Order: sequence, then C-alpha cells, then structure tokens
Amino acid sequence: MSTHSARLTALREQLSRQRLDGFVVPLTDEHMSEYVGAYAQRLAWLTGFQGSAGTAAVLPAQAAIFTDGRYTLQVREQVDGGDWQFVGVPETSVAQWLGDHAAQGARIGYDPWLHTRQWVDEASAALAKIGATLVPVDANPVDAIWPDRPAPSAATLSVHDDALAGRSSADKRGVIADWLATEKADAVVLAALDSIAWLLNVRGADVARTPVALAYTIVNADGTADLFVAPEKMSDAVRQHLGNAVRVHDRAAFAPALGAFAGKRIAVDPSLSVAAIPLAIEAGGGTVLPLRDPVVIPKACKNPAEIAGHQAASLRDGAALTRFLRWIASEGPKGGQTELSAAAKLRQFREETGVLKDLSFDTISATGPHGAIPHYHVTDESNAPILAGQLYLIDSGGQYADGTTDLTRVVPIGAPTPEMRDRYTRVLKGHIALATAVFPHGTTGQQLDALARLPLWQAGLDFAHGTGHGVGSYLSVHEGPARIAKPSYGGGGPQEPLRAGMILSNEPGYYKAGDYGIRIENLLLVVEREISGGETPMLAFETLTLAPIDRDLIDATLLDAAELAWLNAYHARVAEALGAALADDDRAWLLARCQPITH
Repeated sequence: MSTHSARLTALREQLSRQRLDGFVVPLTDEHMSEYVGAYAQRLAWLTGFQGSAGTAAVLPAQAAIFTDGRYTLQVREQVDGGDWQFVGVPETSVAQWLGDHAAQGARIGYDPWLHTRQWVDEASAALAKIGATLVPVDANPVDAIWPDRPAPSAATLSVHDDALAGRSSADKRGVIADWLATEKADAVVLAALDSIAWLLNVRGADVARTPVALAYTIVNADGTADLFVAPEKMSDAVRQHLGNAVRVHDRAAFAPALGAFAGKRIAVDPSLSVAAIPLAIEAGGGTVLPLRDPVVIPKACKNPAEIAGHQAASLRDGAALTRFLRWIASEGPKGGQTELSAAAKLRQFREETGVLKDLSFDTISATGPHGAIPHYHVTDESNAPILAGQLYLIDSGGQYADGTTDLTRVVPIGAPTPEMRDRYTRVLKGHIALATAVFPHGTTGQQLDALARLPLWQAGLDFAHGTGHGVGSYLSVHEGPARIAKPSYGGGGPQEPLRAGMILSNEPGYYKAGDYGIRIENLLLVVEREISGGETPMLAFETLTLAPIDRDLIDATLLDAAELAWLNAYHARVAEALGAALADDDRAWLLARCQPITH
C-alpha cells in the first residue's frame, strides 16, 4: 500500500472513531487564503496533490478530489486514480457530489474554520435532500492522523514603510471608521491576511511566497483596532509602529472575543471569512452584517506611491529576467540543463538585485510536455531535462518591498515548428488585443476576456484558465476582487468592474497535451483614458512588465499593422528602459532581440 493510500485508510478509521460517515478537506486555512502555510497543507499530505487549488471529499467506500481546468493533467499525475475519483469544477461542486454519493442519513464532517458559511449552507442543502447532515467538528480528523504536522510559523512581523504604502495605517483605519458609520455597524472583523497587512502597514513571513502574518483584526467604529496574533511574532519596532490605537492580543483570544458582541452589529465578509466567525458572533448575541471587506477595493486600487513602487520593481525584475532569457537561449540548446537548474538560475539573477524578499509564487519552470500543464510545479521527481526541439515555459515573479511581479515567457530550444509559431502568434495577438483595450467605466473582466481568446477561437482553440488576475502591492500575487476570465473561471471575480489603479495580469495561453505549452504574461495597470470627442469616461491599460517577447516564435504574417506597431513600440520601450540596467553583453543581446519586426 502506498503512503497516500495508507493515509486515506487512516482517515477513514479516524472518521469512524469520530462517528462520521465522511469528511471534506479543502486546500485553505482559517483565513480562506489561496496560498497556505505548511501546517495547513492537509490536502497535499492526504492525497499527494501539489496544486494551489482543490478539495477532497472522503466517504467510507469512495473518495473524490475536485480541481479546475488548470490542474486536469497535474492531478492525474500526482494522485492515485485507484483511490480517488477525479472531478472537475465548476461542472460539479463538492456539495453536488456529496448529495449524489453520500448514504441516506450520513453524517458528513467539516471543519468550520476552513469553509465559508455559503459553502456550509450549500452542502447542508444538498445533503438534506437525502436525509444526511453536515456536522461541524471541534478537532480536524486529518490533524489527528498527521503525526509530523508542522507547527504554524513563528516568524515575526515587520513594518511596511509608510512611504512605500503611500498612506498611514491611521489614515486607512479612519476611512474604515467612516465606512462603519455609514453602515451603522459597531465593528468589522478582518480575516483575510492581506487585508490585515495592508490596513496596518505590516508584513510577515508566515506563508511561503506571500508576505503576510497569521492574525485577525477587529476594526472598531472609533478607528481603533484589535490585533490578534501570537505574542512571539511581535517586536518593539512593530509595537511602536502600530501605536496605542492598535491593541495587541494573543491569537488564541480571537475566538472568545467573537462571543463578546452581544447587542452589537458586526460586519463580516461572507466570502473571506470562515463559517466559525459569524457563528461565534451570533452565539454571543451579536448581529452579523454580511458585507464585503472594506479593505478590498482600496487595496486593489493602487495609490501613486504603490504604482511608482511597482514600476521600479518591474524595471529591476525585467532586467533579471532578461539576463535569464539570454542565458537559457545560449545554454538550453547545449544540453545539461533541467527545469530545476533553470528555475534556480533565474532566482540567482533576481537575488543579485540585492533587494529580493522572496519569489511571489513557486516558479513554473516547464519544458516540453510539462508546459502543457498550466500550473505545473517541478519537483525532484518530475524534474525534466531541457531538450532541443522543445518549448521551454517560465512563469515566475518576485516579491520586493516596493512591488510584486509576475510574468511568463516562452523560449524555443532550437528551431520551433510552424505549428508552434502559429499558436504562439495567436496567443500574442490575444495578448495585444487585451493590452490595447479601451473600455468604459463599469466594464468587467468577463466582458474583456473574449478579446484575448478570439484569435485562438478563430482556429478552433482555447485555454482552460482565466486570462488575468489581480496583483497586490508587496502582497499576494493573486489579489481580488477583479479578474479577467469567463464566468466559470474564478467565481464572482470576472463580474467585478475594473477600476483605475488596479493591477491585473494579461496571460492568454495555448496548451497541447503531451507536447508543449505557451503563455505570454505581462502585468497591466488600469488607467483613466481621455478620448478626443468622446462622451463617456473611459479606462485603458498601461503595460507595466518590461521583458522581451521571443521573436523567433512570431509569425509576423499573422500580425496586422496595428499589432506589429504595438509589438515594436513595446520592444523599443523595453530596450530603452532596461538597457541602462544591464551590463554590456546582456544589453547587446537585449537590443538585438528588441529590433523592429517587419512583415
């Protein structure tokens, strides 16, 4: 029996001891985070799945793992199909599957600190149809059978300088206080880690690749706040920075504090807070107001200091990536390089900037068939050699104190095939169409998504992931609330209107299973755009990312005059901006790669 099969058996035995007929294991933590600390990686420990989004449901004789289109191939490589049924979402939800497969009268367990209230309501309704019930557990059964489960991080908080933040924490809390007055609320509970970090101008190191700290915050109507965090994570510098208006409590005191709001009206974001929070407030006699986290929009709409910081980060990160692109173009065809060695080399170039804090996510270093897995994660076991005739895809980013980056480039190792060039150019056409979009206020990411797909659709092709996600300011590389995507990719995000100051990715792709993958990703800033003679306020995108787009993969005959003009103007800007940041050989290579392309 394999290790993961044994763990599944042990979980079923533990469920029996807890008088449960099933259990749901999501990939999240008590803050509904996308990326979680090692202590919360229950799904990976149980199943072997290494993706960043998924859920498992375990019944006595059946088990299923739920993933979206990004992980269709990956989940089958990493998880034993003899133990687990592979289910695609959103085509089938966890609640629907439980309603179809749980036994009549079954007791299905869930951890109320790992699911939203909406999910609880949906799953309860689906189970009620078969006389089954959803049962909250006091102790997570996965934790009971995980003998070497890591402890939560003890890393200390750090101060995020007001000059980089662009606004003081006191100013931000004052805005929240005004919002509470408008909503006639006494306080708001903030559970999202990036909301807390942004509001208090602090950062942490509790979650790999995301500079946040495990904490909760309650902001009161008078603008004061209560921060709940492990005492060992505080320093004198952070205490001084927070001041007397932010009271610090042990993280363990958070749950009891929720029960002390009798007669009070407390705002809680239903999508960013776990079910345990509103349930505890209501149990203590408080009234829960299901309102969106008031930090979400101001955090997403970057102020001038945050925009300037991101521009500086993009410049240095683009220079590091350009050095890497020159290196892989030279060394890749020689042989001897692997996905891991290439990822390490890119990290080295970023570290040589002297200011890299961390990567912004685990680098997707994928050659050949692995490139066809959109969110492939290279491991010692999967590490493949980079071979001639393949396409090599690198999707990576850095965390710097002034900005968070994310970009993707594809490099042919040797001569690309005509099909590769056709597919790459269609992806580029979609990328340009989105980058040059002009649209009225109120436009959503869903409305723009088709622009990036049309050149692929015209050839009977598509890609199974969203086109763009929000990016934070030295925070999460995947930031809400806006996304550029079909309705089926990303829940409510695609319906969120885009606003000036938002930073989003532009990353259409194409994936040929078993052969290669293509994705071209830059980050875009939403800006106001005046149209001469126009009658409606308009928005547009400004491309932030600075790095050459591979010219050897471009079939210029497929580009119209406007597309070619955009590409040449972009490369001229890249050459000018990065040229001064690169040494002689790297600069010469960049200038050659950025020469104008003609039909």
